[in-house]
Amino acid sequence: LSGTDRSDRCEGIHHMRTVYAGLFSSIDGVVERPNEWQPAFDDEMGAALSRMLDGQDAVLLGRVTFTEWAGYWPTSTDEPFASWINGTQKYVASTTLDTVEQWPNSTLIKGPVTDFVAELRQQDGGTIGVGGSPSLVRSLIEAGLLDELTLMISPVVAGGGRRRLFPGDAASATFELAEATATSTGTLIATYRPA
Repeated sequence: LSGTDRSDRCEGIHHMRTVYAGLFSSIDGVVERPNEWQPAFDDEMGAALSRMLDGQDAVLLGRVTFTEWAGYWPTSTDEPFASWINGTQKYVASTTLDTVEQWPNSTLIKGPVTDFVAELRQQDGGTIGVGGSPSLVRSLIEAGLLDELTLMISPVVAGGGRRRLFPGDAASATFELAEATATSTGTLIATYRPA
């Protein structure tokens, strides 16, 4: 092989960054405002969240989550997450926001989010997480850009009037169960990978 052939081959096996999403969910699939319906947050859930953040150096946020979080985390003393999220590079998916400068280390995604994420996966770095943002999670699943979905399913039916992860018009998708753990308060931590 000539030198050029060999370097081309090496680039072909360039390691792609993985994209993870973790959401709190009720039995009936509600993911919106878990603080209103989640009966408990236990140590095992905290440990699972910490594991997800290990090695993560970029976070994708939708407009709603960004707006809520930007109003809370910059002044929060809720450690260690506050320091972590404030210091981590955040990419915001929004067609209506003009700026995200009010929260340091935030960048507004220009153009289609799926193009941006596909490009981000090609760059060097750690894992990419999605913070909350169920509609962003859905569009990444549909575009084949989500590598892993962890649902922390509380043993509760949240009921109507709240947004579900997959509404009635969601596209069908098949997943494999990678891992499942039950916590002391009866929450099921289930990690899925697209099949």
